[in-house]
Amino acid sequence: MSLPFKKRVVIIEDDQEIRESFNLIVNSSQRFAVVGAYGNCEDAIAALNRDKPEIVLMDIELPGMNGIKGTQIIRDKNSSTEIIMVTVYEDSDLVFEALKAGASGYITKSANYTELLSALEEIVRGGAPMSSRIARMVIDNYHINPNSPLTKRETTILQLISEGKTYTQISEELFISKETAKTHIKNIYSKLQVNSKSEAIAKANHDKLI
Repeated sequence: MSLPFKKRVVIIEDDQEIRESFNLIVNSSQRFAVVGAYGNCEDAIAALNRDKPEIVLMDIELPGMNGIKGTQIIRDKNSSTEIIMVTVYEDSDLVFEALKAGASGYITKSANYTELLSALEEIVRGGAPMSSRIARMVIDNYHINPNSPLTKRETTILQLISEGKTYTQISEELFISKETAKTHIKNIYSKLQVNSKSEAIAKANHDKLI
């Protein structure tokens, strides 16, 4: 497909409705054109030499290979390809794993027409598009006390506790069992020498642990 005036975009998204929606949005622009839309990383990677994408819109949770591994492989094969992660998850561990794998930006699936095209424009200008909540998460991570006794996972869980999340909500959000969530929380209490959620949150805020 010869598109001399438009930036070549590949979409990797297993939800057909979202894939088609993004396809329509990107193709409606003057500056971008979809050269391939796939439901998994394996098919997209197999077609890389043909598609020659300049930008990839990449889902994280995919059947088979996940988007983080897919990002790594695509960047290894073509370091100039820019990859924007598109996901429903605003989990700090996933954000940083994606950025370490070579993602250039990170927006949520709730991004509307304008936000999606703005993200593509920003990538072209050399920026790193991120939804405001994700940008805030990245910034907050640098404000955390470097001497915190908590692991990254424990810090994430403590943050969720401070937001009023239940064991069930925490386990669903982080894809862990309720028992694992409870074990993490027990470890957090032990490390912070507290006995309740309110004490843990108070100490975390005082010591800048979240």
